[in-house]
Amino acid sequence: MVGAARRARPLIVETSGSTGRPKRVLLSRAALLASADATHRRLTGPGQWLLALPITYVAGLQVAVRSLRAGQPPIEVVGGDWRAAIEQATAERLHTSLVPTQLHRLLDDPASLEALRGVDTVLLGGGPVDLELRARAEAEGLNVVATYGSSETSGGCVYDGVPLDAVEIAIDADGRIRIGGPTLFDGYDGDPALTAETLVDGWFVTSDLGRFTDGRLQVLGRVDDVVISGGLNVPTPAVAARLREHPAVAECHVLGVPDDEWGHRVVAFVRLVEDAAGPGGGGSEASMWREWVAGGAGLDHRWAPRQVVVVETFPLLDNGKVDRLALRRLAEADA
Repeated sequence: MVGAARRARPLIVETSGSTGRPKRVLLSRAALLASADATHRRLTGPGQWLLALPITYVAGLQVAVRSLRAGQPPIEVVGGDWRAAIEQATAERLHTSLVPTQLHRLLDDPASLEALRGVDTVLLGGGPVDLELRARAEAEGLNVVATYGSSETSGGCVYDGVPLDAVEIAIDADGRIRIGGPTLFDGYDGDPALTAETLVDGWFVTSDLGRFTDGRLQVLGRVDDVVISGGLNVPTPAVAARLREHPAVAECHVLGVPDDEWGHRVVAFVRLVEDAAGPGGGGSEASMWREWVAGGAGLDHRWAPRQVVVVETFPLLDNGKVDRLALRRLAEADA
């Protein structure tokens, strides 16, 4: 009985903490295996997995679980050497999981890009997938699948807008996404109040807003991605999408930062294409970027950022996600 009790213990996985204090998520063996098996069915069969993310986070953990389920050891990408990792492969089919920042950098590295073309499927998740980034990757011959999920769902549970087998998706009246099915977590370790607030009648109530478009889930952003600035609701993902349309912008993130006058001010963090300048030849002049955002079709001109911070690189967490708290501190120092 003692051995059975030990086998039944859930695994504890910490969330990234990109927006605040990390949470300790309890994941059962059954939930992890349900996710791995559903992924293999969606990818039309198991293969060998390349591990390029920390195994302490759910995306890296799932690479290990899928590998074990497929009877193939995961291959660690050491020091970013994709060629050496792929040369170790013994299976016909190769898969990997990346976050958008990783893919950005790989596309800029000819040697890594050439090696990555030998991978059958690149699961891309952990944050919004920019359409231009995906188009660029696919133009280079990569098979990209955009995933949506979290530690609470044992990793990605919606692939290209379509839920994995047995995963259920619903949209609440306020636009919030709810997720049901066998991949859900058991609760938060040591936090019964948060568990009761988040796990409701068998559903995981997410912090994301979404809608269905042509039968596919479209994630509109986090609830806190809608910034109230001067009494106006500003959807920061829409502002970031407009900024990414500028040919000088390589990467962009938009956040709300506490402000005495506006409540929150909209701040854009921009990494420019090498040797490029912003609108009108300027890099960080907010007025010029504001004009660019205001000129976007369907955008309210009042959504334009009140502060623009040009960065050479974005601060990252261990799992490759952008560190939003570090960006807020950067905005406060820049102001």
